[in-house]
Amino acid sequence: MSTARATRLLAEHGPNELPRDRGPSLLGRVLTQLRDPMILLLCGALVLVLAVSDHPDAVIIATVIVVNTAIGVTQDVRAQHAVDALTRMAAPLARAWRDGRLTELSATELVPGDLVQLDAGDVVPADVRLVDTAGVEVDESAMTGESVPVARGAGQDLLSGTALTRGRCVGTVVRTGPASALGQISALVSGRPRPTPLQLRLSRLSRQLVLVTGAVCLLVGVLALVQGESLTAAAILAVSLGVAAVPESLPAVVTISLALGAYRMARRHAVVRHLPAVETLGSVTVLATDKTGTVTSGILTARRLWTPDGECELSGTAYGMAGELTGTPAARAGAARLLRDAALCNDASLVPMEDEWRPVGDPFDVALLVAARRGGVTPESLRGWARTDETSFDSALGYARTVHEDAGGRTLEVVKGAPEKVLDLLPPGELVDEARDRTAELAADGFRVLAVVENRTWVGLVAVIDPPHPAAADVLRQCRSAGIRPVLVTGDHAATAEAVATELGILDEGHVADGDVVDRGEHVAQVESIDVYARIRPEQKVAIVDAWQSRGAVVAMTGDGINDAPALRRADIGVAMGGRGTEVARQAADLVLVDDDLSTLVEAVAEGRRIHTNIRTFLRYGLAGGLAEVAVLLAAPLLGLPVPLTPGMILWINLMTHGVPGVAFGGEPLDPLVMRRPSPAPGRSVLDRVLVKQIVFAGALVTAVSLAAGSWADLSGGDVRTAVFVTLGLAQLWLALALRAPRSGAWAAWRERGLEAAVALAATLQLAGVAVPGLRELLGTVPLGADGLLVTLVLSALPALVVRLSRRSKAAVGELTAPEGR
Repeated sequence: MSTARATRLLAEHGPNELPRDRGPSLLGRVLTQLRDPMILLLCGALVLVLAVSDHPDAVIIATVIVVNTAIGVTQDVRAQHAVDALTRMAAPLARAWRDGRLTELSATELVPGDLVQLDAGDVVPADVRLVDTAGVEVDESAMTGESVPVARGAGQDLLSGTALTRGRCVGTVVRTGPASALGQISALVSGRPRPTPLQLRLSRLSRQLVLVTGAVCLLVGVLALVQGESLTAAAILAVSLGVAAVPESLPAVVTISLALGAYRMARRHAVVRHLPAVETLGSVTVLATDKTGTVTSGILTARRLWTPDGECELSGTAYGMAGELTGTPAARAGAARLLRDAALCNDASLVPMEDEWRPVGDPFDVALLVAARRGGVTPESLRGWARTDETSFDSALGYARTVHEDAGGRTLEVVKGAPEKVLDLLPPGELVDEARDRTAELAADGFRVLAVVENRTWVGLVAVIDPPHPAAADVLRQCRSAGIRPVLVTGDHAATAEAVATELGILDEGHVADGDVVDRGEHVAQVESIDVYARIRPEQKVAIVDAWQSRGAVVAMTGDGINDAPALRRADIGVAMGGRGTEVARQAADLVLVDDDLSTLVEAVAEGRRIHTNIRTFLRYGLAGGLAEVAVLLAAPLLGLPVPLTPGMILWINLMTHGVPGVAFGGEPLDPLVMRRPSPAPGRSVLDRVLVKQIVFAGALVTAVSLAAGSWADLSGGDVRTAVFVTLGLAQLWLALALRAPRSGAWAAWRERGLEAAVALAATLQLAGVAVPGLRELLGTVPLGADGLLVTLVLSALPALVVRLSRRSKAAVGELTAPEGR
């Protein structure tokens, strides 16, 4: 192609790069976040506390608004990060013929019609149609999930973002930029992430609290006016009560819970790129997992060896040195011969490390060489055979051939390749028929089979598979026990997928489906009966996630390749492998497993459940206290008592109970019983029926003892407000201790005692409100005598005692192990 024509085509088609959507400005993103219902609720609470000059609460709420807005803006730009990662995957340089000579140029300058040259190790810079090839094999695992390099010949296409593992080729560029395979995946990855279940629940709760708080403020203001208070005093009282009724510490509890969760995950080698992701894992009901490199090691491993003398099993994992042959003596002798031949007809190499090998070469050759080492074939035993001739692997031939000669002049010809090609080199007979039958059986079991022929008279078969990760089966079993449904979604063959799924225990009562089912849309109706999807393209993975989400499921997607990125983005939470994973997958994911350890998934689910439980516990505590404060103000006049609390008292109680103790709920440890329950339904409100009953029950108890303290003070000639003030505050603090999570033992680590320390500090400050002269004048309290202090302490402890006994009785009959809200 001439430079002039290339310039015209570049102007017509645009540069060979992925489109970059810059998105809204920073200010636009901030304004979008401020329209969120929870942020609006916080803004309203901020106005209220500023109106009553409650500056400490104002600082806390303003800080929470800023932090939550920053989190939302971060989430909003993650789609752009994923697209940028896809852009970086493109090859920076390419070799193309321009003006009659081979020129190295920027890959962004390629245009349709360019003739390009590619060698082993090159990343394909655009979609290329092959014109001339020499032993080309392509690693398409990042695009298709296919774990084995695929042979490609003239007339076939190479997809952008894939890589040549063997051979060399010349081809014509057919698609560039957004039109390429990589560009189409980029379009699938872009877009705003779905709101998490936590965000949906809190948004719903925000709307509920806004309505309830407004109604309560109006009612209290009217009652204050009826009791003879001035309009200003009534307004201040109503606003103060409104602040007390709003659990403004909730966002801080959520943020701290998520931050602590992210910190704990980081210590387990998992990077949380999106804070709500940890909580979302606790809500997951379906785990859609990729196969290659996720539930499998992504490393081809020889497992079975067949020869006319018998069949052997070969143990060992990945590139580890440990492993041995098992079988009859005759079968082991035949396997040793087979492994020697496979090692001779081989161009890979192994570099010994501490307890494993570092491989160099084609994955299939590496698998054969590792098998040979485990089978006792040493490099020394091979040095006696000098290679005298060879035929490199060619996709048209379907095999590679080498000829060797030993010191005595004996010649050995080894042919290695696809059974359907290699077995044709042998004379027809019983041996060939038996080898073909065994090949079919091994393929049906999910193995990839390689035939090795010696001197065109003897044959052996090597069955290779990408085996499941050692921890995968246990991880998936724990997911099932936690109520999470695992589903395997892969681009690999159906037989291979079924074999892996069976070994992992994924195949239950469901069945295996292929990509055609998804193309026809039949998977939507059958989604709950399909355990395994095979031969799936990237856009089909997204359709499968959508189908589950349409059923109300919270879907987690695990993966490591470019082909997983769209589904990682579309899922409620994406989990990427950090070691073997591509940069695209890591950028599209919410959680990255740095060391590819699947057991971290279970720990992440537990962390999510812990966060969800802590938020519910805080709501039970905070809303019960707010309800009690409202109920005390409403019920006191009915008992003939004066207004039992001043605005200053309400705000002080609110600061003591919703401040440090409320935030401390975010650091509560995990209750082991939580992992025995199914994931909470995503559509259920945070304030479900069970939680509302618990709030009303605890609130009623606190109300009763507070009014009892006021009545006792009224009858004994004491100060009603002081008695109610002390009892109401302490009762909420003791309630926090009654609701705390189980500890690991009587001498639990101090890091699990944050709530107890917070309660002790708040109780001291609450009593300081009646003991310290300056605070007494500020709050309008009077000193309590010994009798008054004893009565308020005893009465305030009663609600916590009743709640604690109630929780223990429910645990004894097993109610705590039942699904919440049912």
